[in-house]
Amino acid sequence: MALTTSASRAIRQTVPAVARQLVVCSGSGAAPRQHFRTPTSRLIRCGSGVRRSFSSTRSWRSAPIPTVNRGDSKLFESADDAVADIKSGSVILSSGFGLCGVANTLIHALRRRGPESLHSLTAVSNNAGAEGRGGLALLTEAGQVDRMIMSFLGSNKKLERQYLTGKIAVELCPQGTLAERIRAAGSGIPAFFTPTGGHTLVQEGAIPARFDADGNVVEYGKPRETRKFNGRPFLMETALAGDVAILRAWKVDKAGNCVFRYTTKSFAPLMAKAAKLSIVEAENIVEIGEIEPNDVDLPGIFIDRIVPATVDSQIEILKTRSTSEDNEGKSATGSKSDALVRRNRIAKRAAKELKHGFYVNLGVGIPTLAPSFLPTGEQVWIQSENGILGMGDYPLPEEVDPDIVNAGKETVTLVPGAATFDSSESFAMIRGGHVDVSILGALQVSASGDLANYMIPGKVFKGMGGAMDLVSNPDNTKIVVATEHVAKDGSSKIVQSCSLPLTGARVVSTIITDLCVFEVDRKRGTLTLTEIAPGIDVDYVKSRTDATFDVADKLKTME
Repeated sequence: MALTTSASRAIRQTVPAVARQLVVCSGSGAAPRQHFRTPTSRLIRCGSGVRRSFSSTRSWRSAPIPTVNRGDSKLFESADDAVADIKSGSVILSSGFGLCGVANTLIHALRRRGPESLHSLTAVSNNAGAEGRGGLALLTEAGQVDRMIMSFLGSNKKLERQYLTGKIAVELCPQGTLAERIRAAGSGIPAFFTPTGGHTLVQEGAIPARFDADGNVVEYGKPRETRKFNGRPFLMETALAGDVAILRAWKVDKAGNCVFRYTTKSFAPLMAKAAKLSIVEAENIVEIGEIEPNDVDLPGIFIDRIVPATVDSQIEILKTRSTSEDNEGKSATGSKSDALVRRNRIAKRAAKELKHGFYVNLGVGIPTLAPSFLPTGEQVWIQSENGILGMGDYPLPEEVDPDIVNAGKETVTLVPGAATFDSSESFAMIRGGHVDVSILGALQVSASGDLANYMIPGKVFKGMGGAMDLVSNPDNTKIVVATEHVAKDGSSKIVQSCSLPLTGARVVSTIITDLCVFEVDRKRGTLTLTEIAPGIDVDYVKSRTDATFDVADKLKTME
């Protein structure tokens, strides 16, 4: 399958750069290492060219699992008892999103086993917890994890250093693909095809998975088999099973039936189904029959062991609002700063893309401001990819609930009529084209609608999260970019061809900046300037834009 010209060029240019420049020393003022050596090599086709690559992600074998006897009681007195027979080398599926819904009681028990007793674990999770606070960070810091499979590193600096110095391997996987791989494993499906990651480094298997102590890349991901269905390219992804799943539930009866609160169900039901042995820590353990059958989120057939939760839920990012007027962005004289004026101009124009009753997904930053500019009486349903449809504002201090967080791991509220669900259902909405509009930020957007928004070679690579999934069905979900026109260094974000690794190829339909609005013809690969900000002329836009563009016959003024 041939890549688009711009996508192929971007991958050919960035693969060597990624290998060299991802190796960034953590610490005070250390210069990036630029080592680039080739271990076991092989040839991989990339567009019309051929490149030599490093060894790909290894095939790992899981460890023997503890015995499960169906007739035994599922209740264990403590988490320590429940994890005492877990073997080194096991694949651990760890539920939760950020610190929401994380099985911290069980993780603490695993850590108490110590690296002498329990080590070489492969941990699968959306992210790796918060450094020094909770989640899988407690196990990676203790040296018990050899490999992480995840979608986002986040701000875990210690894990970042371990990754860049060869102490731990990290396989980065798009969030929706991660959820579906786990769901497939629990359903007995060995592989599936997805549009997510097409024309990106994921397809090429070009994201480093392991470095050595000197910062040389010694292992890459695995190139994906591709196939076309109905004229669209899809990547083959394999199921991801585990030896042991650890999860946290709000209420569990002694038969193992589970009830989860709000966004704690993001990965929990999926992981319980995909593991050979599933252990749940319960905030409330009740007798059989006390949970109504209609209220069961996860049937007891998927649960083998139950322990009481003894570690309180944690909040990773506490965000609240006040009842007083928000003065953020105002200067000492009370006037709005230039930066806020620009952001509000973009958000106000982005709001015009949201029609009454639309289902929308909003990226972090400027896109989240758009609903505040909707006309009175108009409502949109905001989807958050961790499992919310009907997300509301930040809570008042007295409304904070650790079980309700957004995709940025911030505390939020739910509007009347909201629904919560697991991550596979969330990404079914996204990939299936059921979301009307998705508004994202960008590092670069090309004239043909290519989007790059998840990494800059030479800086630390955090992971793609759900971004690749969000742009995977641009024919049914309109992709809008809302961003400032130029980067902090003055370089244009609107380019002829992306030089940064792609999030998606030919996916963006509309670009909204503080200077203007472009409409993208994704088939022809062209830009048309349709609106311009007050006080700005076409020549100024041209001087700040790397890409070539046409000008609409009736050029409008941005309101």
